[in-house]
Amino acid sequence: MIYIEQVVDFLNDILWGPPMIFLLTGTHIWMTWKTGIVQRYVFKGIKLSVSKDPDAQGDISPFAALTTALASTIGTGNIIGVATAIVSGGPGAVLWTWLVGVLGIATKYAESLIAIKYRKKLPDGSYIGGAMTALEHLNLKGVGILFALLTGVCAFGIGCGVQSNAIADVIYTNYKIPVVITAFVIAVLTAIVILGGVKSISTVCEKLVPFMSLFYVLGCVYILYYNRAYLGDTISLIITSAFTPRAAMGGFVGSTIMVAARYGIARGLFSNESGMGSAPIVAAASQSRNSVRTALISSTGVFWDTVVVCLVTGLVLVSSIIANDAVSSVGLEGGQLASLTFAQIPVVGTPLLVFGVMTFAFSTILGWYYYGERSVVYLFGNKASFPYRLLWVVFAFLGAVLNLALVWKIADALNALMAIPNLIAVLLLSNLIVKETKYYLHEDRLDERDPELK
Repeated sequence: MIYIEQVVDFLNDILWGPPMIFLLTGTHIWMTWKTGIVQRYVFKGIKLSVSKDPDAQGDISPFAALTTALASTIGTGNIIGVATAIVSGGPGAVLWTWLVGVLGIATKYAESLIAIKYRKKLPDGSYIGGAMTALEHLNLKGVGILFALLTGVCAFGIGCGVQSNAIADVIYTNYKIPVVITAFVIAVLTAIVILGGVKSISTVCEKLVPFMSLFYVLGCVYILYYNRAYLGDTISLIITSAFTPRAAMGGFVGSTIMVAARYGIARGLFSNESGMGSAPIVAAASQSRNSVRTALISSTGVFWDTVVVCLVTGLVLVSSIIANDAVSSVGLEGGQLASLTFAQIPVVGTPLLVFGVMTFAFSTILGWYYYGERSVVYLFGNKASFPYRLLWVVFAFLGAVLNLALVWKIADALNALMAIPNLIAVLLLSNLIVKETKYYLHEDRLDERDPELK
């Protein structure tokens, strides 16, 4: 096990070194510029997400597609992932997580646009799309197959194992319920939902995601009010730590700018998945009037996930460490820091943490199942769907008993490998993205239909 962990650490040092940081942030900046700062249309996208378009083609409504994507992105990365970033990179990692989220809206928009533009209709009438179909259009089918293969495998780590592990860990830490019991319940609930396919998954996500997100954010706002005397120092520390080297101090580890950026960006990608190519897979199933309209809706997922949820989590964690001498990020794992921090808040702290982790992680298990299942269907056809479903349920159980630190590290490595072919598709099709954006968005033709989707 120690040898495996050393190998994974070595891979992460390579994959999440300066080249990946520059590739990811560079793509975010490039697509922000190429799309004319598409982030300024985020509220238009939010409005479109709740607008009905029953005559458009697709498997599920745009809102159902968005909530299914949010189910996969609003997960443990928003709580334990942010805590892990602070443990490893210091408080400055919170700002890097937030910045990569703001810039990542443009990349999420771009990758979703090409997923819709080049989606395919299968013999059973369902749609499939994502980086694999976009790369196939570019005559890079081999790279598309690699992306689908990485997605199918990566899903077991980032979307299943990490999530079930986090649920079991937080319940055992706070309520001492045996891990095996939690694992069994997770597996049963997962099986019940995914047996119904994308419609069942999206139906559950439509109801669960808005409720869990609102409840968690309101709880965090209460905690921030409780810590209000320390908010000024919290914001100042986060900003200064992001851009200046910091020595170990007052409950925080020491950190260089590069370390803070590395862990902040890694956790940002893990949380909002912008640039990874996952959310476009479910966006491709959305009822779509045209590619830009649906891409705008999909891009709002980054706003809710990182700009809102990750930010309030980071503020809660850092302000609580400053406010309480008993809380320290030194020598802890992310889950331990989150539990210790929320436990300092009377009455609501621990229940809020447990509720957040349970609902966020379970919804992610559902959303990522769809990503993985669509990928194996692309590779092997519909016959692969049922065996993948069985493996998913089994791994939902087994993932709860794995070592959390190792699972997080493996997930980081798989994230980077999955992002590379997706970013290739985005960059090679950037001129097409600009053309579609100018026609539909800048010239206000969002209500027109895309002839290629008829």
